Amino acid sequence: MKLCLKGHEYKFAVEQIMLAMFPGEKPEYTYNFEKDGRSACISLKKGGIFSTVYVIIAFDGKCGRGFARIKTKSLEMEEDRLAQRLIKTAFYKAAVTIKGQKPVWGCLTGVRPCKILEKMVDEGSTQTAAIGRLQREYFVAPEKAQLCGMALDACLKVKRELDKKDIALYIGIPFCPTRCAYCSFVSQSVEKSTGYIEPFLHCLYSEIEAAARAAAQCGLNVISVYFGGGTPTTLSENQLDELLDKLYAEFDLTCVKDFTVEAGRPDTITEGKLRVLKKYGVSRISVNPQTMSDRVLNIIGRYHTAADIVSAFEMARNVGIENINMDIIAGLPGDSVEGYRNTLDKVLELDPENITVHTLSLKKGSRIMTENMPIPGQGEVAEMLRLTSEKLSGSGYSPYYLYRQKYMSGGFENTGWAKPGTENLYNILIMEELCSIISMGGGASTKFVDMQTGKIQRIFNPKYPKEYIEGIDSVNEKKKSITDFYLNKE
Repeated sequence: MKLCLKGHEYKFAVEQIMLAMFPGEKPEYTYNFEKDGRSACISLKKGGIFSTVYVIIAFDGKCGRGFARIKTKSLEMEEDRLAQRLIKTAFYKAAVTIKGQKPVWGCLTGVRPCKILEKMVDEGSTQTAAIGRLQREYFVAPEKAQLCGMALDACLKVKRELDKKDIALYIGIPFCPTRCAYCSFVSQSVEKSTGYIEPFLHCLYSEIEAAARAAAQCGLNVISVYFGGGTPTTLSENQLDELLDKLYAEFDLTCVKDFTVEAGRPDTITEGKLRVLKKYGVSRISVNPQTMSDRVLNIIGRYHTAADIVSAFEMARNVGIENINMDIIAGLPGDSVEGYRNTLDKVLELDPENITVHTLSLKKGSRIMTENMPIPGQGEVAEMLRLTSEKLSGSGYSPYYLYRQKYMSGGFENTGWAKPGTENLYNILIMEELCSIISMGGGASTKFVDMQTGKIQRIFNPKYPKEYIEGIDSVNEKKKSITDFYLNKE
């Protein structure tokens, strides 16, 4: 889409709302608005009393107009934030007149919709009033605004109990048995990278040592641990034992409230590995079917069956794992509303404590995109998510965190559902950015959060095992940023 900006340079805000309203369009900037083809003119005019954004969009023979305004005095107080909000609102209005339908998340863009609701509450709105404002000011559908409100309840409960020295740990294991069709995560199949595992672990141990020294020097308190990836249970029983032993040897984990390991793929789960996890106090694992259809599993490249998922789940229960999460995905290639309904029913029969429902995200690096796989339409995905809310709410689950991603099918969301008292602390901490997350391993991203100012600082590790191993000295050197962040503030 050709974009003409007048009176401002808020390219990022324009591109965000363009992508939300016209998925697949790519920005191309021009100085002149063209009425033919696909183009938009976004102008910001500041007047003595009001400042106004005007948007006109031409799209395949259709034309739409929208505007939004605010008092200039108010705009001058928070110009960047409010100007970007005006742009998104006006663009949304113009796009809706062309498309004839309203996205369920309205003109909201970004990953964390609960943060907007939380800001309204912090500024003095009641939660009920804030949910109403989300619908009026951002055009969010009532059911999504309520979903956001329920997730905010869990966030605020955790926030009230946090201390300024509380942190969480993340360990990234970037290996999987095979690569799924929808995946763009940092992971390599062990079929191609077995030789990297041992040197990767050796480097990871040195990073754990460096991080633990800095955390102890700052007097930080670890309250949550999360092993992700990839699939951590791709590691052998002995490798898991050694890694967990190393973590406990270096960090003080006596105050940890929950400890999650993504077992994920049932084809990586054995009784021996589960007993290792239980031995080290892992309180929550994931056994992720994504779908309970063998046909769809085959399409997405997961070489196990629905029966294997059930066996792995029962094995975890027999070992004594009391908190199990199961991930499912709405909108997978080859799936249907009825197929998805069947997945929900079979997962509910297993009665896990947590069910995380993802909407398919169309990532550039995934096989779904490179092979142009057919996927369910927006209406079908919407019905899948409606069924999710109906069935999970009716079975005693409540939403406790949610987030959105770019290129998400239908512009929907990912939501974690939990039975009362089983909410995963780490997911709330990272999604609502409530405290620092010190991350180690391949593709790990450390995020420092100043709980008083909201300031956030990020440190990134190399993405892939080879680069991580070769760059481990630099990785360990960056762990000094822990003391820089905490001790320099005091």
